[in-house]
Amino acid sequence: MSGILAGKRILVTGVLTEGSIAFHAAKVAQEEGAEVVLTGFGRLSLVERISKRLPKPAPVIELDVTDDEHLAALAGRIQEHFGDDGHLDGIVHSIAFGPQAAFNFLEAGWDDVATAVHVSAYSLKSLTMACLPLMERGGSVVGLTFDATIAWPKYDWMGVAKAALESTNRYLARDLGGRNIRCNLISAGPIKSMAARSIPGFEQLSTVWDTRAPIGWDMADPEPAGRGVVALLSDFFPRTTGEIVHVDGGVHMMGA
Repeated sequence: MSGILAGKRILVTGVLTEGSIAFHAAKVAQEEGAEVVLTGFGRLSLVERISKRLPKPAPVIELDVTDDEHLAALAGRIQEHFGDDGHLDGIVHSIAFGPQAAFNFLEAGWDDVATAVHVSAYSLKSLTMACLPLMERGGSVVGLTFDATIAWPKYDWMGVAKAALESTNRYLARDLGGRNIRCNLISAGPIKSMAARSIPGFEQLSTVWDTRAPIGWDMADPEPAGRGVVALLSDFFPRTTGEIVHVDGGVHMMGA
């Protein structure tokens, strides 16, 4: 099969529905020639059902990124699906979570903040390190962020967690560059996904993108962000690392 990911093996986390960026990253990756394995947490039957809607049904591995035993077993579980060689060419990190209390900046306690940072930021490092034994020939790690350079209404400690994610990406890029592993992020515009429903005031963001995206933005279309992920997984960016590529209709660069 031809395509920019022909022959590559990709691990994709965070697929919950067909409306997620992770699903479209997996879909486009397969269309571009990759073998894909998914991970799921909690609702494995749902992920397995959604995986059947990909061009080629993908196997699903259970993974809680806060569970050390799950992380320790991950490389072996991936090898079960990719064969004896077991080499992994790319990782898609599409994992974020914050308790409802984390969306109240002044009132949130440390336990809620710690959960948001652990799941949403530290997991980029722990997931990558768990997969590192399979990436001896190099590869690409791509995560998803939401512009953390400014303060968004209602986003609160999740915004701080995304800032930590962006910093984590830079340090991973620094420390893994010598192993020929690139680490980059896609900063996507808002998408009406299952995760978005848990963010208080999410609908307020739609007016921002409706009026400020010079090239337009469709909150019901995750494919542009998915394509951005696949582009960074490919070999077309061989010397790009520690970068944040915006796929947001251009909102990030607009002034007042």
